This record gives sequence, structure tokens and C-alpha cells, in this order.
Amino acid sequence: MINTLGQVMLYVSNQDEAVKFWTEKVGFKVISDEDNGHGLRWIEIAPTNESGTSIVLHNKELISKMQPELNLGTPSLMFFSKDLDQLYTDLSNKNVTVGEIVAMPSGRVFNFADSENNYFAVLEKK
Repeated sequence: MINTLGQVMLYVSNQDEAVKFWTEKVGFKVISDEDNGHGLRWIEIAPTNESGTSIVLHNKELISKMQPELNLGTPSLMFFSKDLDQLYTDLSNKNVTVGEIVAMPSGRVFNFADSENNYFAVLEKK
């Protein structure tokens, strides 16, 4: 039986730029930065060390060569925030591309793009 979602694999073209985006602009923390010594590097990031689910940044080009059958598309991720307006302002002030805040039946939501133009959503959860 599955009990929880542990990690989400995010395949990126530039791992260093991705880490910079997620840590400096979104406020995530690096949980681990591993390298197998043969060019395979993976960086685990999360909103906090106790968040439960983390994102692992993988080198898209290298993974596509190692496992060409994998779907390396960007997962559709929905993050939760207790202060949507403040997060929206913070991301906007850091020159992150953000969409409009929209009222949905489940709450207010907006999307934002990372440095590789992958889009993610944030839902206000009070």
C-alpha cells in the first residue's frame, strides 16, 4: 500500500540554474546534492526539511540518454500557500513570471514559471 508521495522528479536542462531559482526565488532549501562520480548528479529540494514531499532535480539530457523511454516532461505540480498574496508579491518582486490570481471553487490560485519556462500552480490553503 502507498502511504505518501515522497519525491517528484523534475528533469531540467541546467541543474545549477534550477537550484538557484528554487532556493533564491521560491525559498526552497537544498536537502541533498549527490553525485555518483560518473556525471550523474541529483539535487533534492523542498520548501522545508519537514515538508514530506521533495523535488529531485535531474539532468534532463543525461537521463534521456540513460533511459530514453522515460517521459521527461514537466509534471503539473500544485503547491499550497497560507499567504497567497505575499507569495505572489515576493515572486513578482524577484522577476518571476506569474499569472493572475484566479478564484476557483477550491480557492484562489495563480501560476508561475521557473527559469526554463516550466509552469507550476499555487493554491491558497488557510
